[in-house]
Amino acid sequence: MKTHCNQKTLEFQTENSREIIAHFNGGNISSDSGGLLLRQVEQITGIIRQFAGCFTDYRDPDLTEHTVEELIAQRIYALALGYEDLNDHDELRNDPLLAVMVGKKDPSGKDRIRQRDKGKPLAGKSTLNRLELTPVRASKRSRYKKITIDKHMVDAFFTNVFLQSYDKPPSIIVLDLDATDDPIHGHQLGRFFHGYYGNYCYLPLYIFCGEHLLCARLRPSDIDASAGSVKELKRIISQIRSRWPDVRIIIRADSSFCREHIMLWCEANNVDYVLGLAKNERLKKEIVNQMAQAKELYEQTTQASRVYKDFEYQTLESWSRSRRVIGKAEYLQKGQNPRFVVTSLSADEFDAKTLYEEQYCARGDMENRIKEQQLCLFADRTSAATMRANQLRLWFSSVAYTLMNALRRLGLKGTKLAKARCDTIRLKLLKIGAQIKVTVRKVWVSLSESYPYQQLFKQVYENLRRLCPIPLRC
Repeated sequence: MKTHCNQKTLEFQTENSREIIAHFNGGNISSDSGGLLLRQVEQITGIIRQFAGCFTDYRDPDLTEHTVEELIAQRIYALALGYEDLNDHDELRNDPLLAVMVGKKDPSGKDRIRQRDKGKPLAGKSTLNRLELTPVRASKRSRYKKITIDKHMVDAFFTNVFLQSYDKPPSIIVLDLDATDDPIHGHQLGRFFHGYYGNYCYLPLYIFCGEHLLCARLRPSDIDASAGSVKELKRIISQIRSRWPDVRIIIRADSSFCREHIMLWCEANNVDYVLGLAKNERLKKEIVNQMAQAKELYEQTTQASRVYKDFEYQTLESWSRSRRVIGKAEYLQKGQNPRFVVTSLSADEFDAKTLYEEQYCARGDMENRIKEQQLCLFADRTSAATMRANQLRLWFSSVAYTLMNALRRLGLKGTKLAKARCDTIRLKLLKIGAQIKVTVRKVWVSLSESYPYQQLFKQVYENLRRLCPIPLRC
C-alpha cells in the first residue's frame, strides 16, 4: 500500500533500505547556543551596556516592553551570530536562547501584554527599525520614533572600550588609519560615484589600534580619503592621553593620508607618523643607484631583491619643511617596484629597512580587520535612505566586531582559534544546536552531544569564568 505523507513530513532520497524522514517537531531548539559565550563576554566587559548608554529613550516606560539596552543587545548579538538583515528578526523574536542572551526575564515570551505577541519574547523588525529611523530632534512629543543617539558619546565609547582592555598603560601604541569603499546600489543620501573604485559608494574612515576599533566614520565618497582625519585624531588622542599621559603615539597610513596638515598637526602635538608617500619622478631619481643594485641582485638570484635609501626630501610646494623619507628600490620578475614612506621617526631609532618592513608594512593587518568587519559582520549593509541611519548600522556592526574581538582576546587566548576570523569563530564556536527548556527557576540548555568542538568550548568557557566567576546558588 502506498504511503501518504502529510505536509509536516519531509522525505529524503536514500541509497539503502532505511528511510530518511524529517519533521519539525524537535521542540524548542536553537542553532546559536554558543552565543552564551558572547553573553558571558558582555558580563565581563559591559560593551553593549555602555553602547546603550549613548541612547536617550523618550518612550513612556509604562507602555514599553523592550528597553533600549534589550533592543540594542538583540541587534548586536544577531549580527555576531550571522543575521545581517532586520527582516531576520521576525523569526528570531521567537528564539528563547537569544532572549536569554538579551536578558529577558521570561525567555518564553508568555509575559507579553498583547495576545498576538505571546510566545515571542523579543522585538520584531518594525520595533528595531525605529532605532535607525528616529530623527535627530526627536523628543517626548514625537509620535512613534523616540529613541535618539548621541554621536559624541558613541565616539568616546569606542576609545573607552579600548582603554578598558588594558590592565596597565602601554609604553607605545600605533594608530592605523584607512579609508575603504562601501558600495551602495540604491539612491541613498550621500551617494556619489568614485572613480578609483569604479562604483557608487560611501567612503568610511577607520582607525584601529591593533585589533581594537577606535573609529568607524561613514562619509560620502566625493571627498579626499584623508578628510576629517585630524578631527578624529584630536579627539581620540586627547581621550587616550587623559588616561595615559605618558604613552607614545605613532600614526600609520598609506599615501592617501600623506597630507601636510596631518603631518604638521602630528609634529605640533608630539605624535609620530609613518605614512606612505606617492612616487614621482624626483623621488625615483633619488634611488636610481639603489634600483640598479636591486636589479643586479635579482639577475644573480632570480629572487625579489630590495635595497633601501634614507634621505631628506621636500616637495616643491605642498610641504612646509624637509622630512625624512625612506625609499625602497625593489626589483621583481615584472620589473621595478619603487616605494616610499615619510616619517618623523629618527634614523637612530629605526634604520631604513626596519622602519619600512617592520613598522610600515605591519599596517596591512588593519586592512584585514576592515575586511573582517565588512565580510563577517555586515558593515556594508548601508541600504537605508539616510546617512544617519546608515551610520547607525555601521556602528552596530562596529560594536558587534568589538564584542567578537573581546571574545577572541579574553576567551580564545591560548586556543587554536586565538587568531581566527569572526566568521570562523561563529562557525566553530557559536553555531551549536541545543534544546532549550524554560522552567520557573531555570533555563536548561541541552547542547548537542555530537558537537565536534566540545573541548574548545569548555576551554573558552573556563577562560571567561576565571575572569567573571559564576556566583554559587543554593
